[in-house]
Amino acid sequence: MPLAGSGDTAGRGVEMTRVGNRWRVTRPWPDRLRPYVHSYAGYWEAVASPYRVRLVPTGRAVMVISLGEPFTQVRRLDDTSPHGQVTGSLAVGLEDGPRVCDHPGGQEAIRLELTPLGAFRLFGVPMSELTNRVVELCDVLGPEGAVLVERLAATADWETRFDLLDIALVARLEHGPEPAPEVSHAWRLLRRSGGAVPVGRIAAEVGWSQGHLVRRFTQQVGLTPKMSARVLRFHRAVRLLTRGTANLADVTAACGFYDQAHLNREFRALADTTPGRMAAARVAEGAVAL
Repeated sequence: MPLAGSGDTAGRGVEMTRVGNRWRVTRPWPDRLRPYVHSYAGYWEAVASPYRVRLVPTGRAVMVISLGEPFTQVRRLDDTSPHGQVTGSLAVGLEDGPRVCDHPGGQEAIRLELTPLGAFRLFGVPMSELTNRVVELCDVLGPEGAVLVERLAATADWETRFDLLDIALVARLEHGPEPAPEVSHAWRLLRRSGGAVPVGRIAAEVGWSQGHLVRRFTQQVGLTPKMSARVLRFHRAVRLLTRGTANLADVTAACGFYDQAHLNREFRALADTTPGRMAAARVAEGAVAL
């Protein structure tokens, strides 16, 4: 995509930032999307070049609308099958381990990070069906997903693209399934505490038995409350480490790990790396450059 064509939209709310060979295109999204969307950006490459990234758990679902070359491989790190999945536009549920993505270069896409309950409303399926899975976008949005991708690909104007996407998202969310209020409250407690609230206390606060909470929460969020707490705690630790302003002892204490050995074990289990390597890596939106 020529830079001049996109530059025409910059004065109408679209902002473009160059990071290496890639342009990141953003604008504020509507208030009606704010309870459901964590991040929202378009990408296109000024110079096509292959790349590989490792995605680590974030406690968020992801939707990628591919408008150019698709990924050649999107697989779990522990997947030993010889052939990776070839995907175009895709939806990804919550994960409890790392995933590797290979792209041949020439990417042009829109990427959204969704709250798990926002994804539950948007996709209209139990999030437990998407746990640790990548599926084609049409598998969750149906034929209207293919129509949306075609319409977005047919225009080179980012402002128009975002307008079309906002309309489609708001319409889906307004008619999507309502999460149980108890599950919504349980997720808020976990998210705001960075995973520090015990599951028993959450169950008592929402008025459910612990077993019932685990079942309903897992269905609508995608991970159990206990695993969600681990992922949220890990994600908070990653944010602190990659800011470069906290040492391991500070992060261990701030995030509620028992000790640095516990911190190390969680980074190995959830990202197959160490806190030190993560701190030294360039991390953007859950992706670690490899």
